[in-house]
Amino acid sequence: MLVGAGRARRRLAQVALLAGVLTGCSGAAEDDTKTSASASAAADEGGAGSASDTAVKSGGTIGAAGSACELPVTFDIAEDWEAEAIDNGAAEEKAADGADASADPEEAELAEVIADAILYQGPVAAACEVDAKPAGNIGFLRVWTGKPGEDDARTVLEAFVAAEKNTSKAKYSPFKAGGVSGVEVKYLSTSELLEETKEESALAVTTKKGPVVIHLGGMDTDEHREMLPAYELAKRTLRIG
Repeated sequence: MLVGAGRARRRLAQVALLAGVLTGCSGAAEDDTKTSASASAAADEGGAGSASDTAVKSGGTIGAAGSACELPVTFDIAEDWEAEAIDNGAAEEKAADGADASADPEEAELAEVIADAILYQGPVAAACEVDAKPAGNIGFLRVWTGKPGEDDARTVLEAFVAAEKNTSKAKYSPFKAGGVSGVEVKYLSTSELLEETKEESALAVTTKKGPVVIHLGGMDTDEHREMLPAYELAKRTLRIG
């Protein structure tokens, strides 16, 4: 029994470590939840529960060489949001180093599976994370990139959503921003662990360097809706790099 308990604890430790591979993935502390709840309540009282039509100030542009994240596209991030690049190779190495050196093959395989689940979704890999916490929300605008191929934006986005699992009511629509054309989706994601369903949004474009997906999640639907103006800013200013 003690051996089994020890293995369980090691597995939980691996999950905790690997969940933090994406910058800030495990950074939403319990105290922040209370702050966010207060902010959401204040927004509802002020009649701003759905803030998707509220403009936000730009905090700068990312995607170009020398910016926080070098990507095949460029776009503006909302004021006070913080961007940080995700190095997939370094993240996988960190996950491997975090595994117990004495772990058996089964535990090593578990660590690899968890790392893959965090760093990859369908045909794309995590490349950049823009944290909303400095602006007062709990959530991220994440950018995923893939290898060049023949798939169009709709196909890439459908594969991205399908890889998330437990999604429903996906509604796809084309969009244009400047000279950029792409596809976006609004859908629901259900957590079996938390037994909660929340709204999520994503868009996809294709470039010569490969497809790009920009995804907005959030701790819950209220947080997601409060962060939608930042997503709309990114979509409105999106350009092929």
